[in-house]
Amino acid sequence: MIKKYLLSTACAAAAALSATQASALDEITVAYFLEWPMPFQFAKANGTYEEEMGVKINWVSFDTGTAMSAAMASGDVQIAVSQGVPPFVVATSAGQDIQTVDVAVSYSDNDNCVVAEALEIDKDNAGELTGKKVGVPIGTAAHYGFLSQMAHFGVDVGSMEIVDMAPADGAAAFAQGNLDMVCGWGGALRRMLEHGNVLLTGAEKEELGILVFDVTSAPAGFIADEGALLSKFLKVTADANAMWNAGESKDEMLPVIAKDAGMDLADAEATIATFSFPSAEDQLSEKWLGGGAQSFMKGVADVFVNAGSIEAALDSYDGAVDSGPLAAALN
Repeated sequence: MIKKYLLSTACAAAAALSATQASALDEITVAYFLEWPMPFQFAKANGTYEEEMGVKINWVSFDTGTAMSAAMASGDVQIAVSQGVPPFVVATSAGQDIQTVDVAVSYSDNDNCVVAEALEIDKDNAGELTGKKVGVPIGTAAHYGFLSQMAHFGVDVGSMEIVDMAPADGAAAFAQGNLDMVCGWGGALRRMLEHGNVLLTGAEKEELGILVFDVTSAPAGFIADEGALLSKFLKVTADANAMWNAGESKDEMLPVIAKDAGMDLADAEATIATFSFPSAEDQLSEKWLGGGAQSFMKGVADVFVNAGSIEAALDSYDGAVDSGPLAAALN
């Protein structure tokens, strides 16, 4: 514990020291998801990030967290907002040097698998899913949730026909009757639910230890070289979250967020209602970046190893988290 405290303090001090240094960059590219409404988008739409950071920001939307990893690996993206923990773990387990710098959002009801209504399968007869065809975005939070739920119900995933599909594509195929079960999140999940039912609610998943949260991630080199810039980014994000959590500005923020997310107001409101945005103080606690997130990452990695989705897990994911920039932003 003392070692962990000293390490985090040193990281925070280093980040704070770098805050006095000017950025060498004129612009950066930040990845995010459409149909995934979050408070940061209020600041994004209002130009607050550019104003506070002093750089041009190219905002690019992605379909999956695995695509975000690839873009960071190629140097095309410097910051990824709301990357799922599973795709982050897949990348770091394979040796990609990216790190988590904050907890973007926690959600358990907005990432799930849906069974076709015609099958009439629920948690009481889930064993009947054996041999069924499933659309899953491989290496994502939805994939982890799928594997964990099938393990809980004793369904052999080796017997199933698993098709790697982005949520939007999976929802379309599911609506056409081409899949028995499909997994995804956000707007795609809402469309999936029009044609089927979940096996477990968010609360039931949490009771089983199937957590679902996203992180903000960045290449380790960018964090090391641009700690001050990153801290400013995280500060704007934390302020937007605090503004949303206070509750007094939701009527002002929601229409802006919905438009930026490419959603109508009702859908955005329904989606964001299932999200929670931990404060910076909470994120730095033991529950999250103080140890909980690292332990969860290890659990995700071990599940993927057992499922044959990745070759091996790291011994520890402590090095995959850098709370220094967030601590500097808070201070």
